[in-house]
Amino acid sequence: MMRLHNGDCLNVLKMMIEDEVFVDSIVTDPPYELGFMGRSWDSTGIAFQKETWELCFKVLKPGGHLLAFSGSRTYHRMAVAIEDAGFEIRDQVMWLYGSGFPKSMNIGKALDKKLGNERIKTGEKKTHSNKGIKQSEQRTAIGAGAFGQEVEEDLTVGTTEWEGWGTALKPAHEPLVLARKPISENSVVDNVLKHRTGGINIDDCRVEGNDANYPDSNPVMNGGKYAQNENAKRKMVVRKTRTDDSVFNNGNSSFRAEGTLYADADPRGRFPSNIMHDGSDSIKELFEDKSRYFYCAKTSKVERNQGLDNLPTKKASSMPGRRNPDDMKDSKIDNDVTGRFVTEKKNIHPTVKPIKLMKYLCRLITPKGGTVLDPFMGSGSTGIAAKDEGFEFIGIEKEKEYFEIAERRISVASPLEEFMK
Repeated sequence: MMRLHNGDCLNVLKMMIEDEVFVDSIVTDPPYELGFMGRSWDSTGIAFQKETWELCFKVLKPGGHLLAFSGSRTYHRMAVAIEDAGFEIRDQVMWLYGSGFPKSMNIGKALDKKLGNERIKTGEKKTHSNKGIKQSEQRTAIGAGAFGQEVEEDLTVGTTEWEGWGTALKPAHEPLVLARKPISENSVVDNVLKHRTGGINIDDCRVEGNDANYPDSNPVMNGGKYAQNENAKRKMVVRKTRTDDSVFNNGNSSFRAEGTLYADADPRGRFPSNIMHDGSDSIKELFEDKSRYFYCAKTSKVERNQGLDNLPTKKASSMPGRRNPDDMKDSKIDNDVTGRFVTEKKNIHPTVKPIKLMKYLCRLITPKGGTVLDPFMGSGSTGIAAKDEGFEFIGIEKEKEYFEIAERRISVASPLEEFMK
């Protein structure tokens, strides 16, 4: 059963409480409260409100888990609100990725412009221009990202001591809160027996990986192919350690050998960890054995537009929450007011999460046949994931344009037996 609600999540959650509708898990990507790309819905403070998470707490079964994405700058505010609402913070999960682009002002260049200093040309590079719009401040990015028209740009150096200074680091991770509503019974086992909640699904989320020698020739998909044959081994490093005066050796002085051993790998795969990544080359280079962690690529264009063939394309200026759309009227080139070129898209949601990632998260904290709630549904990736995994789903989205996108994506990806709005 799929229930999709186009409305304010606070009102819908209150209605669910009145109707005694309860869920087994909550998987959601709420606003990061950063005013992302000028969206007004990303600066309301709803993710920081204790009331938001108190309502989620009330519709969640005892022992049920919550997984919520956040931004690295605002995670703490959301985590405190979740904890103050009554949840137990169980862990912080990190999603690492290599495709983020810095949103940093080039202070040296901005300062030279303000002072009227002439900069020294040192070469040229291909970049993407965002000129031709009104901006409230100079925002020449260090590493501008793939937005705008490709142009040749002069490489220059300035004359002030602030050359090379910026205002932000390149983003490379998103934290998630993993929280649990306290169990109502004397033990987790008793709670599982009564409510089917309280634990996390370790075995169905184990990470498949490579064999004993970790050959890169074995491709890693969804975390890899680990221990799928009886010859798979697990690498173990034994270090030389002094054991004299140890309670384990009864005072006898000795040294343990240093070397490498191989043990039989667990045929079920590696234990899931609190790190996930996108499989990009820059991230894989961080890990000697990249198959130790679940990963999936970021959302592709095909995936984000699935089910939207008959939906008309829209320009960025028509997105809900966009500031000052009238500023676009006299623009000679298609730019929006945030400095990014307008592109025509069907799925205009700016932060579409990969379905594969959402399937993993739903599977991790939802019992078989359970119900997943997403109070900030966006364009519906959680709903698609929940349905693909055999779960029931309740999704809430306030913005009408996003709701229509979610409705189409979910209905096409998974035929709906029951569809309530």
